[in-house]
Amino acid sequence: MPELYVAGQRCTVAPASNLLDALHGAGIAVPYSCRAGSCHACLVRCVRGEPLDAKPEALAAQRREEGWRLACQCRVVEDLSVEVFDPVRDGLPARVDSCTWLSPSVLRLRLLPERPLRYCAGQHLVLWSTTGVARPYSLASLPGEDPWLEFHLDCRQSGAFSDAARQLNAGDRLRLGELLSGALHYDPDWQARPLWLLAAGTGLAPLYGVLREALRQDHQGAIRLIHLAHDASEHYLAAELAELARRYPQLQVELLSAAELPAALAELRLVSRQTLALLCGHPASVETFARRLYLAGLPRNQMLADLFLPHAR
Repeated sequence: MPELYVAGQRCTVAPASNLLDALHGAGIAVPYSCRAGSCHACLVRCVRGEPLDAKPEALAAQRREEGWRLACQCRVVEDLSVEVFDPVRDGLPARVDSCTWLSPSVLRLRLLPERPLRYCAGQHLVLWSTTGVARPYSLASLPGEDPWLEFHLDCRQSGAFSDAARQLNAGDRLRLGELLSGALHYDPDWQARPLWLLAAGTGLAPLYGVLREALRQDHQGAIRLIHLAHDASEHYLAAELAELARRYPQLQVELLSAAELPAALAELRLVSRQTLALLCGHPASVETFARRLYLAGLPRNQMLADLFLPHAR
């Protein structure tokens, strides 16, 4: 039976036990959100021994060389000594610049990190609350232009991090964890290609960053942005998008409610085989977008998608 060493404790675990479950069984409060290897909240560092990793590609090579693993994706197959991610020791301090409501349910959080953070439009970052809750959120800010890191938090339902975020004030402190790369980005080689951006809810956050990156790089192809929201009050960047559409004639913005979506998608027509589509939001919404685009003639390999998986509460 393999032994697990953590935080000065030693316990025996069943062979091939899930590492996250084993840590919780030992009373170690390792945070987690998705259990799918996407959120990186359950990061641990292997000091001695090696677990069986089902998703090694989820971490950058340098992080793996440093011993970091995602506990939810690992199984204990031999004696193993680990250290859990400590946001005080391992995270980057950041100060709240502002915390404001963009709509009845969307909270805009702007953070100023203690030192500059190098990132690209479309990436996401793990945020740690002072109570040890970790959640990944997409960056809506534009690197090199916005002085802050901006996040759009969906607060329609109660959640461990969103509930804490409601209480934040300017000057409060948070910690930043892993910077993650998903599918969403802007490639300068796309400059002449039509670009479709389809977002549901706060899936608009990373696409807003990608859109501004494309415009900053003088994108020449037509850009079509569709934002799906529960109702008109939740089109939380309507004014900003309207201003961009006024300034850039190649940009078309459509704001749709759930009731309007089926008819709007039915009218989608592919104008070029070179079209690229970036999709983001709840998995069901993204699949609805992708299915309609495929029926319209867009190959799946010309669709890039990031899914906002439901978080543990």
